[in-house]
Amino acid sequence: MTNQRILIQIQQKSIKISKEQINHKIRQVLNTLGYTKHEISVVITDNVHIKELNQLYRGIDTPTNVLSFSMLEGEFASVSNLLGDLVISAERAEEEAIESGITLDERMSQLIVHGILHLIGYDHENGEEAAFEMEKKSLELIRLLEPNSDLDFF
Repeated sequence: MTNQRILIQIQQKSIKISKEQINHKIRQVLNTLGYTKHEISVVITDNVHIKELNQLYRGIDTPTNVLSFSMLEGEFASVSNLLGDLVISAERAEEEAIESGITLDERMSQLIVHGILHLIGYDHENGEEAAFEMEKKSLELIRLLEPNSDLDFF
């Protein structure tokens, strides 16, 4: 039985995003990973807002596709049911989908998987072995969300 709390806020209006579809994808990923009693919040925003956050938290002055803020690290690690927050730029996701020749839904699946894996401790920037493990888990989860697609890792 799952007792997840998934909070989704769409803060942009230019790109149509289905809250229900995002919720379903997140629930599938969390269930597969065994996080059945956890809380996650997701903000779907635009390039201007995510650029501000990227500058503030990572010192990078460009828009990115997804930011993950884990609550399993640091002072919040003892609050075990809070996974953290994801911020996804719908604009950046759409740009990347077009560049890659995939649908926006497929790109959102990739970003959701990528962001959630960061929330639970996967880190592709922590050496070759860590990158391989994250890629392997990403492919498994993307195939779950997009079974009729040939999507690769991120």
